[in-house]
This record gives sequence, structure tokens and C-alpha cells, in this order.
Amino acid sequence: MLVRRVVLCGLAATMLSTSAIAAEGNYPNRPIRLLIPQATGGGSDTIGRYMAQRFAEELNQNLVVDNRPGAAGMLGAEMVKRATPDGYTLLLCAIDTITAPIVARHKTLDGVRDFTPVTQLTQSPNIWLVNLSFPAKSMKELVDLAKAKPGQIDYASSGTGSMQHLGAELLNKMAGIRLNHVPFKGGPPGLLDVMGGRIASILSGTQGALPHIKAGKIRPLSVTTTTRLPALPDVPTSAEAGMPDLIYNAGICLYAPGATPHDVVMRLNRALNRAQQADAVKTRFGELGVEAVHASPADTANYIRELMALVDGLRTAVFGKAR
Repeated sequence: MLVRRVVLCGLAATMLSTSAIAAEGNYPNRPIRLLIPQATGGGSDTIGRYMAQRFAEELNQNLVVDNRPGAAGMLGAEMVKRATPDGYTLLLCAIDTITAPIVARHKTLDGVRDFTPVTQLTQSPNIWLVNLSFPAKSMKELVDLAKAKPGQIDYASSGTGSMQHLGAELLNKMAGIRLNHVPFKGGPPGLLDVMGGRIASILSGTQGALPHIKAGKIRPLSVTTTTRLPALPDVPTSAEAGMPDLIYNAGICLYAPGATPHDVVMRLNRALNRAQQADAVKTRFGELGVEAVHASPADTANYIRELMALVDGLRTAVFGKAR
């Protein structure tokens, strides 16, 4: 009887192992929905759409891009949170979609519990921008004007709780000024209003801003990094602009719903990391002002935890109390 039980257990284990291998080998066997919780033309959208075709080639399956902007990306993230954790619904977004719930009044998302990190694709600085008619030509001039007109100069953000929002509020606190926050449903609409002269300023991601900067449609004041951006060699760093502590980088990551099987996550991770190795991808990322990151799911999870801790500390510094 004991021998029979051992044999049956061995057969069951073999069947489970074979089933897992078959599942991994069979995935993906239908199109994958790549949800980008940002408006068309934004940084995540630009990179997501560019990488979707290459990612699809590596997976030998179609990827359908679905833009769902709103609430600093949280509306789209909610859809992925509720999706079946089978690898057929994925979330590609800037890190502030995951960190935004930290400052939300009604928390419906948990960046660690609700999502399974697949990989970090890129990292890049943010850029302080003003419209061409705005009189400030430098960060110092922006600060001086804001001191002279407290609460009268607007800045746009991709939504309340976004990295753009928190970064601008950090400037308010550091410089002793009061820029007025105007949240938008994503970075691109806010950027358009700045270029149109309806809003004075914005702290923008690199990818969405670079084409407009190079076209002379908007004025960069500084980049939030310790070294100048190769794509914008004439734009000073935060330190050079007199704000040495205003270092504010951004990352774009790929996530699956929480509880997605590990073998599926690793299949996605390997495919996307292979796609990033292509020379054409490296060249395009350089043109967009971003750096490729080849990260494991564990590396990405650590990055998210560290940034969430940073944002939580920033929230306390900006708002003065927990929400």
C-alpha cells in the first residue's frame, strides 16, 4: 500500500511538472493586451508602442495596445489589477502609476500586493519646462517670479499624486514658493496646454518633452539629474540651476496582475530583455533621452519598494502629514 502511494505521488508530481512545462511552452497562444494608462503621445505610450512590435516578435504573438489614461494612471492600473492573472493582460507605465496611491485620499491600489513586476525597461530624468511666452529663462528666474507672485503661477501635472506633482511640490517646499497645481488626465494634455500658453510650467518626463523642445515649441530650464542629458547638452542640471537636491528620475516598468505564475513572468522578462538588446532599440532610446534597463523581476520589485519608500517620505515632507 505504501509503495502504491509513493508511486501515485510520484506520478502526480510528474504530471504537475509536465503540465507546468506545457503551460510555459504554450504561452502565449493568443494576443496579449498591453494596457498603457496614459494618453497617446506620452512617455510610456511612446516607449510602449515602440517596444510592442519587438516584444511581439520575441513572443511570436500579437500585442494589442490599449490606452486608458486618468487619475495619474490609476484608472488603467485598476483594470489590470482586476484582470485574470494569466499573462494576457499587462500594464506598461511610468513608476508614478504605482506610487500615486500613496498620496491618494482613497487608496484602492497597492503597488506591491496588486501587481507582479516583470521588468524595468528604462530610466530617465524629468525636465522643467515653461511656455515660450513665460518671462523666466532659468530656474532662478522662475523662483524669483513665483516669490513675487505667490499662488499666481500655474504648473501642470499628469495627475494628483504623480511624480510630476510631487516633484513640483518639492520645489515649492525647497524654494519657499507657491506654484499653483493644475492636474491633467496624463502628461500630454498638460504639456499641450503649456505649449499653448495656457499654463506656465510643467515638470515633464523626457520622452514626451524632447520632440517639442527640439522643435522649439517649449523652453527647458533644467534636468533633474546629476549630469547633463546627452540629448539636451545645453540644458543645465538641477545643481547647475541652483537646486542640488532636486534630483528626480523616472522609470518605466512592465507589470502583470498579482499572482501571475512565475513561469509566465519569466517568459515575459526574457522576451523583453532580448528585445532591448537590438541596436535599433538602443539608438531609439537614446533619441528619446532614456536609458535601457535590463532588470529581473526581483530587481524590479526592489526598485519599486525603494521608490515607494522615497515617495512616502516625500509625501510627508510635502503635505506634512500622512493621508
